[in-house]
Amino acid sequence: MTAQETFIARLRRHRERNHVTLDEIVSQTRIKREQLEAFERGDLDAWPRGIYARAWIRGYASIVGLDPIDTVDEFCKLFPQGDRRAEGTIREFSAIIAHPTTYQDEFKHVADEDRRRSPQVNVMRERPTLFDQVMRVMRGLRGPRSTDSRAVRSVQHPN
Repeated sequence: MTAQETFIARLRRHRERNHVTLDEIVSQTRIKREQLEAFERGDLDAWPRGIYARAWIRGYASIVGLDPIDTVDEFCKLFPQGDRRAEGTIREFSAIIAHPTTYQDEFKHVADEDRRRSPQVNVMRERPTLFDQVMRVMRGLRGPRSTDSRAVRSVQHPN
C-alpha cells in the first residue's frame, strides 16, 4: 500500500469510526458526493487543484474530527493536487507591475529537480513601479490650489 493509499484509508477509517456519513460531509462542505466517493477510492481526477483541494481536505478533516492543519500538510506532501507552490503566479504578477519579487517557496519539492525552472523576470530598476506612477499622479492631482490661477478666478467670479 502506497503512502497516498494509506492516507486516504486512514481518513476513511476515521470517518467511519466517528459515524460520519458522506451525506453529512456533503451538506457541510458542498462537495459533491461522487467526488467524495472518488476520493475515498483514491481517484482524484475529478478533484480541483491548489487552494480548493486543500480547502476540501480541511473541511473533510474538520468534520470527521481530525486536525485540519496536519491533515492538509500531509495531503500537500503526498498529492500534487495540494500543491502550494505559488512561485510562478507571483512571478507573473511581479512582471505585470514591474516590481521584483522576494517570494521564497516554503517547501522543498523533489519533483522540482526534474522540471525546468520558469525563466527569471528581469525588471529594469530605472523604470518606476506602478506604485510610483500612481503616487506621482496623485501628487499632481492634489497640488496646492491657492496658487492655481484658474482656481482663484473661479472663486472670485462664479459664472
